[in-house]
Amino acid sequence: MAAAREGPHGSVNVPATHRRLDLLDAPAGALEALLAELDPRPYRLQQVRHWLLRRLATGPEEMSDLPKPLRAALAERTVVSQPTVVEEQRAADGTVKVALAYADGAVVEAVAMPGEGRTTLCLSSQTGCAVGCTFCVTGALGAGRNLSGGEIFAQYRTLVRREGLLGSPLNVVFMGMGEPLLNPAGVGAALEFLAETVSPKRITVSTSGILPGLAWLAQLPRRPNLAVSLNATTQAQRAALMPTAARWPMEALLEALRRFPLERGRRITVEYVLIGGINDTLADAARLPRLLAGIPVKVNLIPFNADATYLPHLEAPSEAQVDAFAGVLAAARLNVTVRWSRGREISGACGQLRGRRAPAPAAPGIVRLHGA
Repeated sequence: MAAAREGPHGSVNVPATHRRLDLLDAPAGALEALLAELDPRPYRLQQVRHWLLRRLATGPEEMSDLPKPLRAALAERTVVSQPTVVEEQRAADGTVKVALAYADGAVVEAVAMPGEGRTTLCLSSQTGCAVGCTFCVTGALGAGRNLSGGEIFAQYRTLVRREGLLGSPLNVVFMGMGEPLLNPAGVGAALEFLAETVSPKRITVSTSGILPGLAWLAQLPRRPNLAVSLNATTQAQRAALMPTAARWPMEALLEALRRFPLERGRRITVEYVLIGGINDTLADAARLPRLLAGIPVKVNLIPFNADATYLPHLEAPSEAQVDAFAGVLAAARLNVTVRWSRGREISGACGQLRGRRAPAPAAPGIVRLHGA
């Protein structure tokens, strides 16, 4: 049975019972079909997309340039799913971390880091991580599920609305929980949403080196920046730190980076987490420039962010060792930056995001150096 209400073209039929369409995660063509039924004028779709992706509306009732009957019909037929903020932590440097719970109970964390004239938002792509890097809390907690494009974009929406950042200059980095290139469908959809307001040159996707994912990223018509987590200078060392290296060896990864298409003036960011006594030696520093020869790169050195609960066996390097390592790279004419992570006091720094609060069993075939 349907109830009739007066619409812009007469009555709009709205079924009394229905499953409401999620405006951010609707199947392809579903929103177009619904609007064609309720109000077939073609510009209505652009109006709705403007409110969802640019104004970050939480529902049709906020879409003030739509006719009231159409807003009412959309409100009855659709929903804009939003996760619930279950925890918020703020650091002295202004960094804020939020834990967000989705409808199925999965929890992820996202971070906003204010900078000089521009805030960086760090988003999660999965509810856990199966990659199992031995220096990462998310990996210690185990695998989760992929997030949809709408669920990823909801993190952006939440941070922007809570922090009053609508219209402000932003960077967006996919460096939160999960491996983005193991979730190309969700990340690809989120990139399309973000492209409405954030230039691809201001978006960075970070990967542990998933070669099929790199091939997918390379064929996108509008590519974000690429960051690759290397963290070692030999295959054996990398395989011990990052189990994915056994499947996608470092030599193959470096060759894929040499082939990766880059627009003029853009570089690949190589991320290197410095772990005290493991990969921070001057011999490692001397090998790194030779490995990266022929690849347009900038190197981000990231001193390991310790976690006594989940990663008690690992230590941060000394400041002197970080400086010495960076000095070797600079002498080899590599573009190098030391990235002292923000938000460490609230476990919001690189490798510290949790989501779940208890470790998951190690997956078969994955050796965790800390014995989890």
